[in-house]
Amino acid sequence: MTQIGNGNARHRVMLPDGTEVTIAWAAMTDTGLRREVNEDSFVAQAPIFAVADGMGGHAAGDFASAAVVTRLAEHGGKVAMGTPEIDAALRLAVQDMGRGAGVTDEGSGTTVTGAALGSISDEPAWIVFNIGDSRVYRLVDGFLEQLTVDHSIVQELVDAGQITREEADTHPHSNVITRAVGFHEAPIPDYRAIAVEEGMRLLICSDGLTKELTAYGIRHFLVANPKPEKAARQLVEAALGNGGRDNVTVVVVDVLKVVRPEHARHGRRADSDLD
Repeated sequence: MTQIGNGNARHRVMLPDGTEVTIAWAAMTDTGLRREVNEDSFVAQAPIFAVADGMGGHAAGDFASAAVVTRLAEHGGKVAMGTPEIDAALRLAVQDMGRGAGVTDEGSGTTVTGAALGSISDEPAWIVFNIGDSRVYRLVDGFLEQLTVDHSIVQELVDAGQITREEADTHPHSNVITRAVGFHEAPIPDYRAIAVEEGMRLLICSDGLTKELTAYGIRHFLVANPKPEKAARQLVEAALGNGGRDNVTVVVVDVLKVVRPEHARHGRRADSDLD
C-alpha cells in the first residue's frame, strides 16, 4: 500500500486559460476485514487523483499499485495534467513493475482509475481515466453518475444483455477483469473529459467499496456529508460494516469555486469521450 498526498480543505489553482479553480479533497484506505495485506494505493495531490488496486499475489500486487501511483504522483504540484502525461506515467509504471520484487513469471498488475485537472480546447476539464474495475463517480445537484465503464467479464455480459446490472454484482466471475496495467502488456486506458463545475463532487474508488455499497448507498453518504473527509470516512466505514471483503480505498474531490476570465466563452461544456 502506498499513500501519496494528504487531504486539503482548500486548494486554489490558476489554469492556463485563466480560470481559477478552488478544490478540496480527502482520501482514505483500509485493508478490510478479510485480507491480510492492503494492495490498494492512491495519489491525492492536485492536479492528479487516482486509485490503484493491485493483483498478482500480495507482494506483486502491492508493488504494482505503488508503481502506478508513484509515477502519476510525479506530476503532483503542476498546474494541470493531460492524457499524454497519464499515458507516459502508466507506461513507465509497467517498466517499473518488470523490475519489481515479488513479480512472478506471469507478471504483476493493477487496476487504476482517476481524474486529472486539465483542459480540453481551452476549457477547464477533469480528464477521467480507467483501466480495470475501479471507478470514478460524479455527483452534481444530488444526481450520482458512474463516469467510468468497468473492464470486466460481468460488464461485457451486461452490455450483451445476458445479465442485469443487479445480477452482475453477485455473479461468480465478478472479480475477473479484462484489462489491467501490467502483466507485461501496454496499458490502454479509457478517457473521458468532464466539465469542471462549481459544486460538483468526484468519487474515485477501488472495487472494495462498490462490492459492499450500491449506487444508492454511495449517493447517500456523498449527499449526507458536505465535507470530503467525513464523506470518505463514512464510505469506508460503511463498506467495512457491510462485510469489508476486500481492501477499500476512496478519494473524494470537491469543486468549491470556479472563476472564469472575462474573455472566456460561455455555454460550452467539456463533457466528452476521448479517443
